[in-house]
Amino acid sequence: MKIVTGNDLVTGDVIWWTGDGWSRHVEHAVDVDSQGDAIGAREEAARRVNGPYVIQAEPTDAGPRPAHIKDRIRAIGPTVRTDLGLKPADPSIGDWVI
Repeated sequence: MKIVTGNDLVTGDVIWWTGDGWSRHVEHAVDVDSQGDAIGAREEAARRVNGPYVIQAEPTDAGPRPAHIKDRIRAIGPTVRTDLGLKPADPSIGDWVI
């Protein structure tokens, strides 16, 4: 499974491609298959995202789980102050993030 991530131009938040827009919650991300680079280029040109890139993810019942630890950390926020981390839309997502 491949998903697209990047940063919101206004807030700097990590965002994930949902198929029809962007979400701060990785569990909303959709599989982009081979279209990820084209989606990222189109969305960056339209100034809806900064620095989009395609990552590998594993499908789970709670939604996609980024395959690489770097992107799992990006999905939940800072690791040095857990009170600043992103609160997932689905509370069960905490079971797999790190």
